[in-house]
Amino acid sequence: MGTIQTKKVKKFNPKSLIVTIDIGKETHWGYFRAPDGTEVKPFAFHTSRTSFDKFYNKMERFAGRQGVEEIIVGFESTGPYAEPFFHYLKDKPVKLVQINPMHTKRIKELTDNSPNKTDRKDPRVIADVIALGHVLTLVIPQKNAAQLRRLSQARQRLIKKCTVASNQLNALVYILFPELSTIFKDITCKSALYVLRHHPIPSDIAALDRQALTRVLKKISRGRIGTQRTSALVDAASRSVGIQEGQEALAMEIGLLIEEINRHHHCIEQLEDQMQETLKGIPYSGSIVSIKGLGIVTVAGLIGEVGDFGQFKTISEITKLAGLNLYEISSGKHTNGRRRISKRGRPLMRKLLFFAAINTIKRGGIMHDTYHQMLKRGMVKIKAVTAISRKLLALIFALVRDNAVYVDNYRCKHELKRAA
Repeated sequence: MGTIQTKKVKKFNPKSLIVTIDIGKETHWGYFRAPDGTEVKPFAFHTSRTSFDKFYNKMERFAGRQGVEEIIVGFESTGPYAEPFFHYLKDKPVKLVQINPMHTKRIKELTDNSPNKTDRKDPRVIADVIALGHVLTLVIPQKNAAQLRRLSQARQRLIKKCTVASNQLNALVYILFPELSTIFKDITCKSALYVLRHHPIPSDIAALDRQALTRVLKKISRGRIGTQRTSALVDAASRSVGIQEGQEALAMEIGLLIEEINRHHHCIEQLEDQMQETLKGIPYSGSIVSIKGLGIVTVAGLIGEVGDFGQFKTISEITKLAGLNLYEISSGKHTNGRRRISKRGRPLMRKLLFFAAINTIKRGGIMHDTYHQMLKRGMVKIKAVTAISRKLLALIFALVRDNAVYVDNYRCKHELKRAA
């Protein structure tokens, strides 16, 4: 779901009206079930103010006739299509809950011993799941937290686009000038992009004045590229085995891809600047930023994913949100004790924590010693990094809960210092 967070629901009022929606892109299907089993059969409605108002008025009339004390509205987490509707309901006197699609899939087969999926069947199945109590309440990010969520998601989309463009650029350069990758390990670095933007055809590079090219590349690379490397570039261009036909068309496309990559980088920088500015409006952001190894992008992304740390009372709730909660499979004599993370949570949140963990286990990092202790105990590296991710999340939760900042004292001794 695009802008929500989740917490486990303990129990419901037995006099609750269960309202469910099977969300679709164009048509939604609603369903009502009273405590005594009286129901309103599934009916269709659409994404518009008029249709939403009709749905809500119909729900209120039915609730009034049944004399219920609470209205629970539930739906599956189905991407962005539910967002307009739950934002419409968020200020209404109803309890919004979310259903795991895996639960509805399993209950569906128990309903009529069939995995058939129909618009009229699904709302009833969602109601069955709610009745069993397997639901999560929704925590909708507000104001600055909502801004950070959108900024973080936009940054991720731009990074994906930039990666696609970079892969395409690598493919074209390999056709036109395959030897370039032996000179520049990363052909999207500033020096390589300069060469490709101004001299994409190898014969043009071979004709350049070596001293002039050295001065330019030395300035762009801040002294990392000198005469020897420039000479290697010109020599490689003069002996290139790149294709000769269609060079101009390839050069044109390379130029367009470079423009696209530069545009994406510029947009990413703008988003990161906006993240930093928005973080100033989050009172507890300083507590998280105080952790050595966590940068602005990571902190902004985590706050955007969580929505509001204050809505979570225990670390287990927020661990489940990230999908970092552990589970074990055992049966009879098969109890190997191996545990895995569930991954039934927000993937971007896990990604941010994973890369943050990598930063903190580097030499001098706050988790360096802890990580190596795990390795000495026989834990494989990937699981050790995941364990560090869980520890970081617990540390963040504690700092925000206690309004504290992190103090790294003598590298090994960690203290929590009350924020002023």
